[in-house]
Amino acid sequence: MKSIFDNVSQSCSKTVTKTYSTSFSLATKMLAPTIRQDIYNIYGFVRFADEIVDSFHDYNQKELFDEFEEHLHQAIERKISLNPILNSFQETYHKYQIDLALVNAFMKSMRTDLHKTTYLTTEEYQDYIYGSADVVGLMCLKVFVNGDEIQYNSLKKSAMSLGSAFQKVNFLRDLKSDYEELNRTYFPNTDLSQLDEVSKQAIINEIEQDFELGLQGIKELPLDAKFGVFMAYRYYSQLLKKLKKTPALQIKNARIRVPNYKKIELLTRSYVKYQLNLL
Repeated sequence: MKSIFDNVSQSCSKTVTKTYSTSFSLATKMLAPTIRQDIYNIYGFVRFADEIVDSFHDYNQKELFDEFEEHLHQAIERKISLNPILNSFQETYHKYQIDLALVNAFMKSMRTDLHKTTYLTTEEYQDYIYGSADVVGLMCLKVFVNGDEIQYNSLKKSAMSLGSAFQKVNFLRDLKSDYEELNRTYFPNTDLSQLDEVSKQAIINEIEQDFELGLQGIKELPLDAKFGVFMAYRYYSQLLKKLKKTPALQIKNARIRVPNYKKIELLTRSYVKYQLNLL
């Protein structure tokens, strides 16, 4: 029976989420059970695409990516795939009528990572962030509002801002590995080999503006999604605080993390705020 295969597929997406990101997995657990699996399904898809361009350097990455993209569109068209990650994603895609343009924009940005290493203009930078992060936020938003187009359109801008903030924090946190291992520099008009406090602060100011708009949208999310998204916001806000306090030279030489005990503390405090209706 296909239902057994679908269950196995969903278990694979959940395992991918738990294995690759403890913080995202923790936040997803805070979502209502009715939508939790669909977020696992989206994460599994975007994680696999990202892994191809970021990790599989001993293989023909373009060939692998081409195959993955072909199988993605086949899964969407056929409503089934023997790739369990794509099979679970296509189910969520059809269930919430996710716009194919969002999926294509994401794949476009991921493909860019195969050949582009430097972003010289703000337009290039924003285009990449839209495809790599904003559209992922919009896919998740479709799930959060249960496909309601009115709610989706009213929260679209804030969801994109939150996605941008998360991605920019990742860029700053992963600056060392992106620059040294992947030879990538995402921030335009910034010499990462000589990152100073002024340049770092300019980046942080930009992220804080994104967070401010993103938080406004979190407050208006349905109850099924609000606490889980707020938990993710709190985690990334804490990570940004650490980056803000860390000298620019140290950011270039080490990956800044939020320890597990701090994540639990954030969870506890966030839950109290949620229960007291302080969001």
